[in-house]
Amino acid sequence: MNKKIDFVASGRRTLEVEAKALSSAAARLGVEFIGAVESMALTTGKIVVTGLGKSGHVARKISSTLASTGAPSFFLHPAEALHGDLGMLQTKDVLLAIAFGGETEEVLCVARHAKRLGVCVVSITGKLDSSLAKLSDHVIDGSVEREVCPHNLAPTASTTVALALGDALAMALMDSRNFKEEEFAKLHPSGALGRRLATVVDLMKPISELRPSVVASTTFHMVLEAVTKKNYGIAPVQDATGKLIGIISDGDIRRALLAQGAKALELSAEAIMSKNPRTINSSCLAIDAFRRMEQAQITSLLVLSDSNPEEMIGLLRMHDLLAAKIV
Repeated sequence: MNKKIDFVASGRRTLEVEAKALSSAAARLGVEFIGAVESMALTTGKIVVTGLGKSGHVARKISSTLASTGAPSFFLHPAEALHGDLGMLQTKDVLLAIAFGGETEEVLCVARHAKRLGVCVVSITGKLDSSLAKLSDHVIDGSVEREVCPHNLAPTASTTVALALGDALAMALMDSRNFKEEEFAKLHPSGALGRRLATVVDLMKPISELRPSVVASTTFHMVLEAVTKKNYGIAPVQDATGKLIGIISDGDIRRALLAQGAKALELSAEAIMSKNPRTINSSCLAIDAFRRMEQAQITSLLVLSDSNPEEMIGLLRMHDLLAAKIV
């Protein structure tokens, strides 16, 4: 190993060259990019992404990003496509082809097949006069001044630019569809990201599990049964229409017994309950529910329907949030 080389300086040079290439690519975005985004946004099929070699690795990542942000997509290996997988490409799809030089024969064969089907072809290439560019309906300029490689051979700056342009397409499509956090959460149910974006309705206990129901006239004995059922330690109180009017916790029962003694056994739910219980809407993020509980120093929230704010549909407990590893 050559110990005379300044590795930090080498690393910085790489990042600076690639940062400059990205800045230049951003400045070049224009009508071709707009056309590509519009074609992808309007398609009723999928976005099929193809590329070979290093461009193939980039294509796989772009396809994955598109799919995870609400744009149905899959990667089509161009060599496999020529041996039977071309049937995966359908007339309603959009083809995104990636080839820096624009002359990769396998990629060109896929693009020609797409044109025969009448499929819109979008390309990311560094050569705007290449065969791939000429086959494309929309050409996104992925050119770079030079690669970081000292011999200007190993794909480095060019693959970084292609990857970033794919991200730019995915983010523009998200904007065009007004893709929200709640929709993102549905596509990422597992892992830290999915847990962070989980919604209240995903983790709550449905109202059906809180039976027997408690109304204002419910007797002390029935209240005690409802509060202790399944160890929830809590029972919502509703009026005859199902509207939430209060809540009874095991603490409320203890306080009633301490204050009334044996007479507490004759009290109704209305006399025991706490009014104005804390609630949360079903579409809220679970992490926000955790923060509310933490700030209020409580261990549960009653969940209300988004479509009808007066309708209670469930119970969310701190225990449920901890079990789901929300925090």
